[in-house]
Formats: sequence, C-alpha cells, structure tokens
Amino acid sequence: MVTAITRDVSPRFNECEITHIERTPIDLNVARAQHREYINALKQLGCNVIELPAEPDLPDSVFVEDTAFILPEVAVITRPGADSRKPETESIIRALSPYINLVHVREPATVDGGDVLVIGKNIYVGLSTRSNREAIDQLNDLLWEYGYTVTGVELHDCLHLKSAVTRVDDETLLINKNWVNTSHFKNFDLLEVDPSEPYAANCLPIGESIIFPLAFPKTRARLEARGYKVVIVDVSELEKAEGAVTCCSLIIAA
Repeated sequence: MVTAITRDVSPRFNECEITHIERTPIDLNVARAQHREYINALKQLGCNVIELPAEPDLPDSVFVEDTAFILPEVAVITRPGADSRKPETESIIRALSPYINLVHVREPATVDGGDVLVIGKNIYVGLSTRSNREAIDQLNDLLWEYGYTVTGVELHDCLHLKSAVTRVDDETLLINKNWVNTSHFKNFDLLEVDPSEPYAANCLPIGESIIFPLAFPKTRARLEARGYKVVIVDVSELEKAEGAVTCCSLIIAA
C-alpha cells in the first residue's frame, strides 16, 4: 500500500512565503476544506494517509513535500531554502523514521523538495531561489552508493522545478517549456501544458491515476486524451501560496 504523509493547514497560512506571484488574502476555512478534499482523493486512490497536526508557528508547513524526498532505499531530509521553513523538518523526521532510513542535507546546502524530480535513477534538482549547487554536490555524495545521479537544472519565472515539470509516468513528463531548460529531458515524451495555463505542469501520479488541479481544464484534456485517468481537486486557495498538488504530501511507495 502507498503511504502518504500530509500536514494540516497552519493558522498562520496567510503569512506564507511568496516569491513569483502577488500576495492575495487566503480564506483559511476554504484552504482547510480543499486540503481535506485532497486527502480524500489520496484515500480514494488507496493511500494510507498519515495526517500530521497543523504547525501553529510555521505558515508554509502544509507543503510537506519541501521537507524531504523519498527514494526506495532511503529518504532525504532537505534543508529548505527559506529560513522560516527550516524548522519544518523536525516533525517530518519523526514521521518518516519508522518507515525508512534517513539521510540529511547539511549547511551550507539548501534544497526544497519541490525542486527535486526523481525519474528512475536520475534525480534533477532545480537551481532556484531555494536550492543551490552545494545541495547537488551533497546529494551526489549521499546517494551515489544507491546508483543515483543528481543533476542541476536551470529554471526561471517559477518557484520550484516541479512548478515547471513533473513526472506523469516513467516515459512522460508534463512540462512548461518556457520555464525550464529542456535539454535534460530529451529522452522523455514531453507533454506540454496548454499555453493559456502556465501553472498547469504540476501533477501527482498515484497508481494508475493522476491527481490534478481543477483550475487547468485545457491541460487536463491533454492528459485525458493520452488515456490517463485524471482525479480533479480544487486547490485554488493553496495556489495563492504557490502550492500545487505534489506539494501537500510525501509519498512512500509500497
């Protein structure tokens, strides 16, 4: 069974970090309701969901993806790029340690999980405002014994690598080519987002299905035209904090 770790929305969510979009007020009640529906979608797809309580003093902590990334052999505890987010890893370490061995990114490296795209034995790390080259060097040192190669990827105009490109399956990536250097992905089938939906490149595959935001129907149609089963969730309030569907869970494969 797939296990998904989530964390409830902080009461200080309106104080979240914003980088590439304008700040607009977030309705906490709506954000919590949308997060609940996201959790329900994970459960409906067969996930065992571990729901961590909200962190009252950590505004961005609902976005658990940024605190770690999980490989079959080991989980990597990140060192988030925003200082306000560095304490978020403490509870994630406690949550993950019963399931898998942990390794840790150390100072001076910084990396958000949202910048980490894992496809087989290749790991791509976005060189963003949150993730630096020291992290790539450390990750190569930490993970070479498991056969992984870690490569830095240039991106622009978006917060994280997975704002610009995500895995649909082992052969297919959903991508906004305007935001990322595509030269690293020549060997993949690149499914482009609809030009009118630049933020639509973030999707979350669970089993045979794809969790995908309600806000991007034209790109959803492109996925469905390829035969993918798409499960729609409304994450519009979470998107006001530069969140997306991969951000709100850590997935531990069966």
